[in-house]
Amino acid sequence: MKCLLCEGLSFTHICKHCQETFLKPSLYKRKIQNIEVISFYKYHDIKRFLHTKHTDIGFYIYSILAKNSFKKFAQAFSFEEDTVSIAIDDTVKSGYSHTAILNCALKSKNINPLNNKLRANNTTSYSGQNREFRLTNKRDFQMKEIKEQNIILVDDIITTGSTLTQAIELMQANKKEVLFCLTLADSSLKETF
Repeated sequence: MKCLLCEGLSFTHICKHCQETFLKPSLYKRKIQNIEVISFYKYHDIKRFLHTKHTDIGFYIYSILAKNSFKKFAQAFSFEEDTVSIAIDDTVKSGYSHTAILNCALKSKNINPLNNKLRANNTTSYSGQNREFRLTNKRDFQMKEIKEQNIILVDDIITTGSTLTQAIELMQANKKEVLFCLTLADSSLKETF
């Protein structure tokens, strides 16, 4: 097959050279609810790949992005207590869940990814919507039982922070400690989807 970036022959959808050259992650940080949110890419740098999330090829693209960012982060992460990661609304769409792919990449000696623990009752799309729309159309998360106290929340994109804010508030209401949040990409409100 051809690499999606350089169009050279590749065994994966994005060749190793292009992954190392164009998909090398950096750390971007911001805070919401006094909780640090760590992102690996700027939205505009990987926008075309993020838009594959509900397509057949998206499974492969998200797997590559997760391996290059979340997996490397997990290998370097250490914490004294048991820590779990929870994907934001890991509902399967188009045959897979893009947030579950990111979450599963965190599996390491210090992080245990949990599946199907935080689902949105409101599935209205936030794509391209402003902060006011997001605040008036809350996700209405439902949390299943989580025994562990230390939580890492996982999502694909942070824009206004409203989704993560709602998830953090639910965790805190259930006496869980959100250590931080991880997202694949950070987007400012000025960027358009």
